[in-house]
Amino acid sequence: MSNRVTNVVAAILLAVMFVTAVFSIKHDSTTMDELAHLPAGYSYLTQKDMRLNPEHPPLIKDLSAIPLLFIKGLNFPSEIKEWKSDVNGQWGFGSYFLYEAGNPADKMIFWDRLPMILILILLGFYIFKAARELFGAQTALFSLFLFSFSPTFLAHGRLVTTDVGAAAGIFIATYYFLKTLSKPTRKNILLAGIFFGLAQLCKFSVILLGPFFVFLILIWWLIKSGKIMKTLKILILVFTIGFLLIGAVYQYHTWNYPPERQVQDTKILLPDYSDNFIKGSIKNSIVWAADKPILRPYAHYLTGLVMIFNRTAYGHTTYFLGEISNKGWKNYFPIVYAIKEPLSFHILTLIALLYLGWLIKRPCWLNAFQRIKNWIRTHFIEFAMLVFIAFYWGVSLKTDLNLGARHLLPIFPFTFILVSATIINWLHPVKCREAAISPKAKLFNRVEGPLWSRTKHTIVYGLIFLQIISVMAVFPHFLAYFNILARGPDNGYIYTVDSNLDWGQDLKRLTEWTEKNKIDKIYLDYFGGGKPEYYLKEKYAPWWGNRDSRDFPKNNYLAVSATPLQIGRGTAALEFDQPTGHYKWLDEYKLITKIGYSIFIYYID
Repeated sequence: MSNRVTNVVAAILLAVMFVTAVFSIKHDSTTMDELAHLPAGYSYLTQKDMRLNPEHPPLIKDLSAIPLLFIKGLNFPSEIKEWKSDVNGQWGFGSYFLYEAGNPADKMIFWDRLPMILILILLGFYIFKAARELFGAQTALFSLFLFSFSPTFLAHGRLVTTDVGAAAGIFIATYYFLKTLSKPTRKNILLAGIFFGLAQLCKFSVILLGPFFVFLILIWWLIKSGKIMKTLKILILVFTIGFLLIGAVYQYHTWNYPPERQVQDTKILLPDYSDNFIKGSIKNSIVWAADKPILRPYAHYLTGLVMIFNRTAYGHTTYFLGEISNKGWKNYFPIVYAIKEPLSFHILTLIALLYLGWLIKRPCWLNAFQRIKNWIRTHFIEFAMLVFIAFYWGVSLKTDLNLGARHLLPIFPFTFILVSATIINWLHPVKCREAAISPKAKLFNRVEGPLWSRTKHTIVYGLIFLQIISVMAVFPHFLAYFNILARGPDNGYIYTVDSNLDWGQDLKRLTEWTEKNKIDKIYLDYFGGGKPEYYLKEKYAPWWGNRDSRDFPKNNYLAVSATPLQIGRGTAALEFDQPTGHYKWLDEYKLITKIGYSIFIYYID
């Protein structure tokens, strides 16, 4: 395949993804996290004050808010208490800024999402670039296809949230870091440091790049370099450049943040660690630095980092497989990954693993230790990808913060490339690298029969076709994608909710349904970032789950978002001590319809 044809096909795949993402956001309401991120980003750019949403770094929010600078007449409500006196009053401020300050909410939401889609396309470009440099054109295009038709990337790459930005930051930073190890020029070191810093500014979980890079440096020194000081110098320079960039960006974001206000907010935002000397010392150090001119930016960065670590430790109340818990489940991410990604991709992964297992069993390898050492020496980049996948999966399995498949996005680009490379090798077997094999390996480089070759290609092309059909069939509801193992998006709520299915995206569609069906009044228990009064106006009547069902007025419609509905119908896990079961009474009533898979409508007679 020529370079020109390869580039054209890659451009078409990215263009299809861009168009699909743009046209799928038209009727999506503000999702939960967007309510905080979108207004916060605008406040950063216009006020140079990061008092809102400090638990997430600013870069993604900054980029999303750039289009708002070109909308004339936006009202920034600097006089409301959520801005003036509340500590991190992000939710109240976001609701007022979007829906009560006279600003064009839907227009703002649409334009804010476009930079997120551009970040999505940028990540696709780097997946293609990295795969092409390492494995060639066919693997690059296959990797880009898996990315372009990934329902999780299509779902979250259109929203003003940090997950896709984190995946892009991790992948691009790793790309430049590995490039620097093999060719430590000033340019490569500078790029590696800059992208390491930019990655840290996307999401605090990206701090995992630190220990990951340290491990890679150690293995590189032991197996590839042998020069410890030269290798350490690369790591130190990359980290130094990255954290200098973090300080510079946070300097801008605290420029107009009053020092005394920052100290006061920091004391409240960080938990009381009076019973833990080490954690208490960390908090006191951050508070002390919060009004020091040079240290203030780093104090605010560390405040957000500690906040997110604390949140991870305490978990989040959610529903999963009929249970309610705030401590998480060890099988949460494996099951969610299994049902939220296309079955065709899982089959491709299984084929790749079986093929690799068959290769390992070949009698062309040396003893185990030497085999591994030789393989790492000649396949260091693939080794690095595998290490990150294993490392990130390990961290994810230990966390109590079970919020959705989106938290696994950083492993996807590496997985796409490795699966694609193995599948292409399965389709077109190549010789093993001489450094890692014995002469007997040549026996296995046999010519395959045309029937088996055609069968393999038919299987792969069939799986590609199935993935396209299964993903595009759910357009524009990519957030609600579930594969056939979960019996599709209609049944996804049985397994999991929150950002896997219901993030508030269907409020505008609910409004359209009430208008089409001439509904004068509807009771609503809504989960999301939209404001029911803004869209439904006088038709809206509030309802909440723990109200007595006997108080519901008969002969009226009740709409309930999937998240509160399932939390209200699930069974408490052993360690969960909050009231549950408050929506079991709805089991007695027939479901009239579902709005976009996430809002359930009943008629209570």
